[in-house]
Amino acid sequence: MLTSKFGFCQARKYSLTAFLGLLLSLSSHLVAQPDSLITLHKATSSLTPKTRNILILPLIARSIETDWSAGVAGSFTFRFNPADTLTRTSNAQVLALYSLRKQFIAAINGATYFPGEQFILNYQISYSYFPDKFWGLGKAAPDQNEESYTFRQYYLYGHLQRKVRNRVFVGFQYEYQRLLGIDYQAGGLFDQQQVAGRDPYHISGAGVSLTYDSRTNAFAPNQGGFYQILAIQFTPILGSQFQYTSYTLDARRYWRLYRQQVLAVQAFGQFGAGDVPLRSLSSFGGSSSMRGFYDGRYRSRDQIVVQAEYRIPLFWRIGAVGFAGVGNNGDRLTDLNLHDLKYSVGGGLRVALNRKERLNLRVDYGWGLGQSVSNGLYFQLGEAF
Repeated sequence: MLTSKFGFCQARKYSLTAFLGLLLSLSSHLVAQPDSLITLHKATSSLTPKTRNILILPLIARSIETDWSAGVAGSFTFRFNPADTLTRTSNAQVLALYSLRKQFIAAINGATYFPGEQFILNYQISYSYFPDKFWGLGKAAPDQNEESYTFRQYYLYGHLQRKVRNRVFVGFQYEYQRLLGIDYQAGGLFDQQQVAGRDPYHISGAGVSLTYDSRTNAFAPNQGGFYQILAIQFTPILGSQFQYTSYTLDARRYWRLYRQQVLAVQAFGQFGAGDVPLRSLSSFGGSSSMRGFYDGRYRSRDQIVVQAEYRIPLFWRIGAVGFAGVGNNGDRLTDLNLHDLKYSVGGGLRVALNRKERLNLRVDYGWGLGQSVSNGLYFQLGEAF
């Protein structure tokens, strides 16, 4: 799971719908060994077999976009030196999912924290075959516009960060996406709106990042903040068929309140300049942002979202959350105004799969409110942000 990522590119969001629904397959394992999902053993040297844990498990997933899906996942977690308590746990996942909507996703993704967090590497490689929905471009795409389409794509992403001072990182990122094919209704919305990227294409881009990260935990922070700026340029010099620039701003803050209750707040913006193709447009909704909206219900160059979540521990491993969000999108910055605002509200439950690492199974139900009303159930691993 890319813990420092919010899902900036839609290819990434779809291929990371997964690695969730582990409660069914882990329940007996947790009863026997309460904190054994990610077991770290003490050692005095660098990485040895005792400092790592490997799990291969069946999984069940649920989201608005996929309905129910099932598959298999492998999880690998480790520390280079368990005595280094300042360095977060590294993780890597391999998964394959097939949904009731005949969608197939295969992905490898993870985050590696090198000793002392002098370097952090996030990465993902994925393949997706994905029947999807499209309502047109812009902030006012009506419900009756809904069209079905299917895409096939490969995706590659890497982000290497270097610590330059305490909690401050500078980074380099690279992204490659190849859309192998897209099946859509001829003469429909794609043709009428002359959507860039409705034919097979590939993009290639590189960029930089600046991050300040004072979170106490990467999976479920209860204190601190995360502030990140990303900029990536897609250009023919790197072999891209489309030329554009993508900017992302992500600001999160966490407060621990009464009896371990946590208030989490996030402001997120994504902005595009140039000829942005379909699969790189800002996509409204999903399991991490504006829950209740179909991911891709509104597509445009720019979007901004502000959301908050209140997390309350109840008993044993069980917790509850309430969340709300507001946001807007458009093809120009002036479109990000108070007209046609979208709202999201909902709540859910949390089950602690690993108390030490604060790794939770989350079950959320969200409502998307605005020009139209939508709702959906999410069954996922890890917090939304």
